[in-house]
Amino acid sequence: MNSELPEPRGVPVGRRVFLGTLGLGALGVLAAPTLQRGTEAFLGGAADLDPTGLTGLLPNGGGFRYYSVTSSVPRKDAKNYQLTVDGLVDRPATYTLADLRALPQTRMVLDVQCVTGWRVPGTPFEGVRLSQLLDAAGVRSSAGAVHFTCFDGAYTESLTLEQARRADVLVALRMQDKDIGHPHGGPVRLYVAPMYFYKSAKWLSGITVTENVEPGYWEERGYDIDAWVGRSNGRDDEPTT
Repeated sequence: MNSELPEPRGVPVGRRVFLGTLGLGALGVLAAPTLQRGTEAFLGGAADLDPTGLTGLLPNGGGFRYYSVTSSVPRKDAKNYQLTVDGLVDRPATYTLADLRALPQTRMVLDVQCVTGWRVPGTPFEGVRLSQLLDAAGVRSSAGAVHFTCFDGAYTESLTLEQARRADVLVALRMQDKDIGHPHGGPVRLYVAPMYFYKSAKWLSGITVTENVEPGYWEERGYDIDAWVGRSNGRDDEPTT
């Protein structure tokens, strides 16, 4: 499962699914916040067991959508999570969740914009600036990009080194003022604030410094590598800054 990813194009939606979507949308408007949070938690769990990706068509109280690129994703927590930093660096490193939590944390609140059109305004993210991990690793002069891998075994992403060093790019540990849950890519995900949300890779497990940009999962399927909100993928959304 990968949430916040571009929706596969041309997938037929049955009448019952469509009507169910409308019904849950109305529920999201009328229900109390507690019920909305319950709906989001239910959909997150259902999506985790849904290899079809149809749960990604349903709205929820948090405003996010859940999409799938694999049939299942292993769960990681403080006991078994590791993040590796390697490639064109002088000091490769492996971080546990406790290691990342012990580093200086940055919090930012910006809109999240999916390339499929939905937006979640004012979403708090908190974590370690990616630039801090790169500096600690000692990036070599021959480097020009950063490649990201995920423990779902399928999803990848890339940024130029200049993009990766931006102050609004985080290795995120918290989202919406709570630890990032599994459906949202926890315990650790990437957050690239000024780009469409498919660049913010979930279930982050590897950061590899490379010479050149390597197209990620959705770039190999036609999406823009430089995914600035409102300036890419043929869209004119308002920037998230």
